[in-house]
Amino acid sequence: MSAPEAARERGPHEPDPLESDPLDSEPQRPALYLTSPLLSDLGVRHGFFMRAGGASTGPFASLNFSTSVGDDPVAVAQNRRLGAEALGVSPDRVFRVSQVHGSDVVVVRALDEAAPTAKKPGDAVISALSDSACGVITADCVPVLVASRSTPHVAAIHSGWRGCVAGVIPRAIEAMQSLGAKDLVAAIGPHISLEAFEVSEEVALELRPLAPGIEVVRRTGARPHVDLRAIARAQLLVSGLTPGAIDDVHGCTFLEPERFFSYRRDGAQSGRQLAAIVPGAA
Repeated sequence: MSAPEAARERGPHEPDPLESDPLDSEPQRPALYLTSPLLSDLGVRHGFFMRAGGASTGPFASLNFSTSVGDDPVAVAQNRRLGAEALGVSPDRVFRVSQVHGSDVVVVRALDEAAPTAKKPGDAVISALSDSACGVITADCVPVLVASRSTPHVAAIHSGWRGCVAGVIPRAIEAMQSLGAKDLVAAIGPHISLEAFEVSEEVALELRPLAPGIEVVRRTGARPHVDLRAIARAQLLVSGLTPGAIDDVHGCTFLEPERFFSYRRDGAQSGRQLAAIVPGAA
């Protein structure tokens, strides 16, 4: 990991361990999300949410953020309230887009509302509004959260293998820079790992050139496997971030069913986890 300390699991209102009462018998709520030490040191509220601690049941148990997978809309609404509460914003100020595995970037403006923004096609969201959060949902694809040390701008990026090919990460970074954001810090969140991400030869050939000088394709089995984390890191570096400004928040969505949803593992009846970030310092 590029940061000196490991990513942490946090609940929505995690107490200071030095102030906790060891005799308190109230059961602890499960951790809702993972954090990046680099982003936390910057004072930016954010989270790579996991699957525990929500209201959904069955294959969507329990912190599913998507209404398009067959889950109970009432449960999803409760999950979204939990996520917004953990981020410190109103549920109607969590801005997402209609993800299409492309490279379009949506910039949130002062008068924008979350509901109509969620209908816009795109795979990255940028905002500098302190009362808002930018979010993407994933079930194997790579979530990337970005913040600026010089301005309040933040971005949430959704990049599966098609998004890597389309260049959504470089396009989002370029869009942030065009808005005046400089000295960027990024965290690459949990997604399907090299060990689990098996692809066709055709897909491997498309992905291999995306990280020059790095072998992102492994051929030790019957079919190639690809390292999406290495590709995301390479695209951030090409976009101008320094190695020390890129954090790895680890976890494999496919191999850790108790922690994450995975479309590849579970098929159509799989939930979606949220990755989100709030502009400005906490």
